[in-house]
Amino acid sequence: MGAWLCYGGVGAAAPAPDWGTPEMSREEIIERTMIPFRGVSNKGADPKTMTGKILCGYQGWFAAEGDGAGRGFYHWQGRRGFQPGSCTIDMWPDMSEMEADERYPTAFRHADGRVAEVFSSFNRKTVLRHFSWMKQYGLDGVFVQRFAVEVFNPRGLRHFNVVLNHCREGANLHGRTYAVMYDLSGMRTGQMARVMEDWRLLVTRMRITQDPAYLHHRGKPVVAVWGLGFNDGRRYTLAEGMELVRFLKADPVAGQCTVLLGVPTGWRTLDQDCVNDAFMHELIKAGDIVSPWTVGRYADLPGVQRHAARRWQPDLEWCKANGKDYLPVVFPGFSWHNMRTNAPLNQIPRLGGRFLWAQYVELKRMGATMAYQAMFDEVDEGTAIFKVTNDPPVGASPFVTYEGLPSDFYLRLVGAAGRMLRGEMPLSETLPIKP
Repeated sequence: MGAWLCYGGVGAAAPAPDWGTPEMSREEIIERTMIPFRGVSNKGADPKTMTGKILCGYQGWFAAEGDGAGRGFYHWQGRRGFQPGSCTIDMWPDMSEMEADERYPTAFRHADGRVAEVFSSFNRKTVLRHFSWMKQYGLDGVFVQRFAVEVFNPRGLRHFNVVLNHCREGANLHGRTYAVMYDLSGMRTGQMARVMEDWRLLVTRMRITQDPAYLHHRGKPVVAVWGLGFNDGRRYTLAEGMELVRFLKADPVAGQCTVLLGVPTGWRTLDQDCVNDAFMHELIKAGDIVSPWTVGRYADLPGVQRHAARRWQPDLEWCKANGKDYLPVVFPGFSWHNMRTNAPLNQIPRLGGRFLWAQYVELKRMGATMAYQAMFDEVDEGTAIFKVTNDPPVGASPFVTYEGLPSDFYLRLVGAAGRMLRGEMPLSETLPIKP
């Protein structure tokens, strides 16, 4: 197989490949979209270590009518389609920089009557634009979300393969780094072998871990597994999780990885959102990096301080004692009213950036060396840090804004947090940037 990305250290993106059609078979999708990379990565964020980095979650699950994905307004629309009163997002993306071929018109309208538009993660130009923002604002890179139940079916596999290709290209063009994060949510018992097979295909067909921009840590490529140990009724077991971890560590073809485990907040104490099963600790010890999910686990500034004292600090000490790295999760606020109408709009307010900054201050104080920023593009749950508009559509669906702050405010704030985490600027409890 030939390469489709062949560019040097500078310059524009290569011509877009032909991703085929949504009606392709699984075998055709694998042949068309799992293509190895050859080229020279632009220098920037060091892909050889996670130390000193803030890495964002990148959902990449948005599709739109006319984008070629064949999924309609996927991850925008509610039960009655994508129209006022039926959507799953609580924030509206800032589309002001998007070009004509990145804009997809909707049934929503702005206050002045203009048609409201959205983007598609299937659109290569938009994903490359996102990575250019990461470079501009000093964000190191992303964990590209790969939803297991999605890649089990052909259309989902095609969508997420194409998005992963876009992210790979964006990271190389703009000197960022990236890694794959498997989200196991929605899986049933007995499906873990399908995750193993998917990773094996990425390694052997796409040669993902040989990409010069692919994230490594402690000398090995990083792969993340999110969703082990939650007590919310998940049907796959901890024992199956252990099988996956052992595969990623020891498989002669697709193994030899640094394995990151996305786990519940209560993983260490086996309480709160975690299963009360001591095998959880055996699973953690089989991996390399612990990353407890904290979105929604605290909701105000005093809550941040309590969580840091009760969870983050002793978590970090446990990891040091057991030879594991610790990747704490931070988030800017939270809102999922349009997805779950019984939830309040703006459920966890951002406080003009102070809520997020307080989390970074606590992490710096306790000696954290890396962080996971939830999330780059998550407008469904209102945790996005990319460019969101203060002029959302009006009508039956209400939206949260950046409270009048510039649309790039949170990109700048996270860039500053990275500098503070690395010691390039002093710790400060006050916001380091102005609107």
